[in-house]
Amino acid sequence: MTLATGHDTDATASSTADLAPRLADELDRYLRDRCAPGVAAEISAALADFVRRGGKRLRPTFAWWGWRAGGGAPDGPAADTAVRAFVALELLQACALVHDDVMDRSATRRGRPATHRAFAAKHRRSCWAGDSAGYGDAAAILVGDLALAWADDALVTAGLPADGLARAWTPWQAMRTEMIAGQHLDLLAVARREESLEETLRVARYKTAAYTVERPLHLGAALADAEPAVISALRVFGHDIGIAYQLRDDLLGVFGDPEVTGKPVGDDLREGKRTPLISVGLSLARELRRDDVTRLLRRCLDDRRTDPRTLAAVADALREIGAVAALEQQIAALTASGLRALEHPGVDPDARRALTALAARATSRLR
Repeated sequence: MTLATGHDTDATASSTADLAPRLADELDRYLRDRCAPGVAAEISAALADFVRRGGKRLRPTFAWWGWRAGGGAPDGPAADTAVRAFVALELLQACALVHDDVMDRSATRRGRPATHRAFAAKHRRSCWAGDSAGYGDAAAILVGDLALAWADDALVTAGLPADGLARAWTPWQAMRTEMIAGQHLDLLAVARREESLEETLRVARYKTAAYTVERPLHLGAALADAEPAVISALRVFGHDIGIAYQLRDDLLGVFGDPEVTGKPVGDDLREGKRTPLISVGLSLARELRRDDVTRLLRRCLDDRRTDPRTLAAVADALREIGAVAALEQQIAALTASGLRALEHPGVDPDARRALTALAARATSRLR
């Protein structure tokens, strides 16, 4: 199956663009209602600011096209209720990102100080008692916890019929657990200095693919009461495109432009993460007997060296031994297999075109 082109691309881009203001309105309404003055005013305001700050909104977009793929109508009361329910996905994403930044000691997010850094800076400016960094971490953890609680609330209070909520609850439960499990697998991989490509792909599957693409599609299709075979096809698509998305993210982590991505280059290396890109690089270095590359990569990972000169040397080495080309090939293969799954005749044609365009956006993006 080929990527959508011409009129099809224009039509699906327009349909996806139509979703953006609907989602933004529902997000804003929900946050406005929940951010009334109260005991959680400061962390509520921080969460609302974080969510409103932007992001790609991929998860609710995939959920919407899961809804459409399963036969959900684009307009009407049921569609409006579905969009309200998909607000939960942006709040779940906020939980993941805020906690991830604390665990990874990230300095920035979306071009601004990460939540824990912002709270730490406020503590220092205010000359409060105690450790500023510790205060920032604790406050950010609470912001993430609040996001998770509000995500559940958003789904439950969206106005879904009882049978629709019951169908949605299965993928929603799985998604929350898989997201947390993926974070734990990521921590374990760093602690164990995991270099197996199989294991790093497992981390990518649970930390990113499942809750970014596969489960949002599953959630939307379940709400639409889609046929089991359609849900299965969408999950295969989501699995493959989700992993390809993470592989692209790995490449951007080394070769991306911080002005475009909103986060510093080299964060994964600074955290000692053996991403699939690094795993492939180490494997190729061993096969080619490039001990110099092996030493460079391990020194960078173990010593957490991310000065510009070291990062440039790592980038050059990964290109030279073919790791970048190998990852690009894997991205292409996963994208192709994901698109083949969409050929199932039960998938709505408009949704198929939109998901094909979204696959291209997710796997060849610049940010």
